[in-house]
Amino acid sequence: MSVIRKPSLHDPDDESIAAAAAVIRRGGLVAFPTETVYGLGANALDAAAVQRIFEAKGRPANNPIIVHVASSREIWQVALLPVDDKKLRRFARLARHFWPGPLTLVLPKTAAVPDVVTAGGPTVAVRVPAHPVVLALLRAADVPIAAPSANRSTQLSPTTAEHVLRGLGDRVDLILDGGPTTGGIESTVLDLTSDPPRILRPGLVTAAQIEAEIGPLQPPSEPEGPVIRSPGMMAKHYAPRAPLEIVDGDGRGRVEELVLSGKRVGWLTWAGIGDVAWAVKLEMPDQAAGYAARLYAALHELDAAGVERIVVARPPDGDAWLAVKDRLRHAAAK
Repeated sequence: MSVIRKPSLHDPDDESIAAAAAVIRRGGLVAFPTETVYGLGANALDAAAVQRIFEAKGRPANNPIIVHVASSREIWQVALLPVDDKKLRRFARLARHFWPGPLTLVLPKTAAVPDVVTAGGPTVAVRVPAHPVVLALLRAADVPIAAPSANRSTQLSPTTAEHVLRGLGDRVDLILDGGPTTGGIESTVLDLTSDPPRILRPGLVTAAQIEAEIGPLQPPSEPEGPVIRSPGMMAKHYAPRAPLEIVDGDGRGRVEELVLSGKRVGWLTWAGIGDVAWAVKLEMPDQAAGYAARLYAALHELDAAGVERIVVARPPDGDAWLAVKDRLRHAAAK
């Protein structure tokens, strides 16, 4: 059975953190909150431990895992910094401005990182998270921690400890319950081995924010070749149990159509839209950050309500909404 513990956010000697660190050091799996979503972590330098993550999630072996470190000073354990002055300055500016925080950087990996972490590729995705619980765990375990989201592969990412337990059950040894996550969706992934750099997965840090620090980026593109450099690039991902579709407008017409056909429908729409009888309607924030923070929790709520179909009113265009639209596009994939 998984053990759930609620660590203190203020006690550096918290017993729950110490227990979780012991699990990590002996090759076990710990789920923990970050500022994005809950992660499922193992010692990133232990190939057998990381393999347990893939088994617990049912994750394809060609999908790499992000490695978390406690500070930019510890990146040397898993990644090689650029020797080119321009690229090194880019890294330094990004690390200084966005770490700790929801930006993941792709860099050449060190020999210490097992191939299972990087899906056999030569690069590693690494970040310094901002949540006090995972930072305390990283310091106590004293090893880098490989951690994708703590859910079954392709399914909804968890934003609470309860979501983790519901999705993974006894596949995880210990769950650190730090309450609901604040960001709600995963980190931005930026490939620093490209010149100029390229965003591989949009997230809570926008392209405009990155360009303000390091200048223009390459336009996004689909993955090329057999090796995937970043998680979140599989066609279907972040998906609720019920089929999801994105529609123009407020979605009311499509909801009414599905209800009349006898379906139990979940509906994500905007404030001020009237109810539809027999549909489960959830009103979403009209600001991108608020919408992102609410998205997975809302979809978990619709799953728990047992809906058969989910209709989502299409979010607006614009840089701020790219990450939300990316997650919905993957969730709606067939």
